Amino acid sequence: MIDFLKDIVVFIENSDLFGVLIACILILFESMIPILPLLVFITINFLVLGKVLGFIVSWVFTILGCIMSYYIFKKGFGNKFDRLTEDKEKLKKYTNVFRNISIGKLVLIISMPFTPAFMVNIVAGLIKMDFKKYFIALLFGKIALVYFWGFIGTSFIESIQNPIILFKIVVIMGCTYLLYMIVNKILKLD
Repeated sequence: MIDFLKDIVVFIENSDLFGVLIACILILFESMIPILPLLVFITINFLVLGKVLGFIVSWVFTILGCIMSYYIFKKGFGNKFDRLTEDKEKLKKYTNVFRNISIGKLVLIISMPFTPAFMVNIVAGLIKMDFKKYFIALLFGKIALVYFWGFIGTSFIESIQNPIILFKIVVIMGCTYLLYMIVNKILKLD
């Protein structure tokens, strides 16, 4: 796997921005096709573009992919979903719980590395979650997620051998949540 990743990085470095563009397009589609490995694409961007630019590019394209997925399911299937669930009270109860989830809880769900992002996007689109709430949660939640995958991807063996790195990631997730809470208090988002 490591040799395969190195070969991809060499290919992308030799093909300049074309390779990075391919990785970015794959990040867009990963939000809709869960079999694609987000870890690999973010790691490629971190290795080729560096930690700062690789983070920014991966963060932006991850958010764009989630928004695309949200709108595809909202516009394409939202009304059908409403018709199918009209008489299903138990399902309506669960959709209302997710629709009314606070932005803070949604940030935490999105920022967890093993939460299936495609499911969050699909459900948010199908239940026609308020876009502003969804977008704000994406902006904050994807910070920790992209950093986690980029950091883990570029230093996987080191992170397993050194638990302090994993502790730093948990601290970053906590700081992301606290940052959201401060912005929430100032802007009264919830």
